[in-house]
Amino acid sequence: MSQGSLFETPRPQQPAIPKDAPLAERMRPRSLEEYLGQGHLVGPSRLVGEMMRGGALQSLILWGPPGSGKTTLARLLANASDSLCLHFSAVMSGVKELRQSIVEARASQARDGVRPVLFVDEIHRFNKSQQDALLPHVENGTVTLIGATTENPSFEVIAPLLSRCSVVVLEPLGGEDLATLVEHALADRERGLGARELSIADDARHFLVDHAAGDARSVLNTLEAAATLAGRAGETTITVALIEEAAQRRALLYDKAGEEHYNVVSAFIKSMRGSDPDAAVYWLMRMIEAGEDPRFVARRMVIFASEDIGNADPQALSVAISARDAFEFVGLPEGRIPLAHAAVYLASAPKSNAAYMAMKAAAADVRQFGALPVPKHLRNAPTDLMKEIGYGEGYEYAHDRPDGKVEHHHLPDQLVGRRYYEPTENGKEDAIRKRLSGQRKSGAG
Repeated sequence: MSQGSLFETPRPQQPAIPKDAPLAERMRPRSLEEYLGQGHLVGPSRLVGEMMRGGALQSLILWGPPGSGKTTLARLLANASDSLCLHFSAVMSGVKELRQSIVEARASQARDGVRPVLFVDEIHRFNKSQQDALLPHVENGTVTLIGATTENPSFEVIAPLLSRCSVVVLEPLGGEDLATLVEHALADRERGLGARELSIADDARHFLVDHAAGDARSVLNTLEAAATLAGRAGETTITVALIEEAAQRRALLYDKAGEEHYNVVSAFIKSMRGSDPDAAVYWLMRMIEAGEDPRFVARRMVIFASEDIGNADPQALSVAISARDAFEFVGLPEGRIPLAHAAVYLASAPKSNAAYMAMKAAAADVRQFGALPVPKHLRNAPTDLMKEIGYGEGYEYAHDRPDGKVEHHHLPDQLVGRRYYEPTENGKEDAIRKRLSGQRKSGAG
């Protein structure tokens, strides 16, 4: 492999992974039978599963959080189709390296008669020109593209490239899958930690799995660090204390089922929803004093501000965002103050989930009816041809009307009359309710 090449061929016949490689790399699944989670993708009669079982391999965008198995899935797909897998990092390379990979792909196809797989890790890091450079080679079949991204491909991948790929959504691994992975790593004498003959306490396993938040790589990295600490201390059981030290995070109080973390979070959210600032600030400090990442708490408050308060107090979202930014600026321990400020404000604010319910109702119609056409009067008409075929015809510019109201509708024709947003009488949303009520009765909008 040349100095400038960023590609590898991760196929079963390749040399074994070095014994000093990170545990997460050593334990990477080698077959579909070893692959944990994503049953909605790899199960019987599922798209990816059927590809692995002999179906035609097609270009895919794998969208999911870190540690959910995107890279492993790409490698298993390539192996199942007996294809060379060229591993390409969008972070470390650009068009020059992309051209090199295409040359390598053509040579491989001419030699083996099998279309290579080009696995582009973090494909969202490619800019538009880089994605444009990749497009013709996917289109003409030089490579089968498998892109991996943690970002929404609808926003990060250009439409022509996206239209030539199936988007596959990976979910964070569940707690049972992560616990199984921990046990496999502790028992595997060939690739894992089995030779050390370690066990793990139940509460330590619960904490480890919860700390990883669905990320298999995080579980294995933390487990390996804890195992090293256990070895230095002459311990044969991995305890919560060892996981805490390896993760550099204190454990919340965990019960036998490992549910206490979720119980405290639930109490915090429900206290704010129930407009109880005293309880909200108590549960906030329970989490922070137990070592919870304050950023997690801030994220929950940002979500709450929109989901549970919404337009009853539009300022609530700004308060939550400001508290998050203030914490990042100040840090601990003073960063607790703006978090408490926000928790008390959100708990005391008027509540409305109308915007949240509108989102859910609109999403349901999007899923049910698909990509309904945009009404012609709402379409942009930058060319004469578009104007001739009716684009923009009948559109009324709201600012030209004294009352700012227009008579035409703005939804797809099949959904005219749908009401997604139903404002409440709470807080400032009452003014929105009254204004919309008058508009809707008059038929405007």
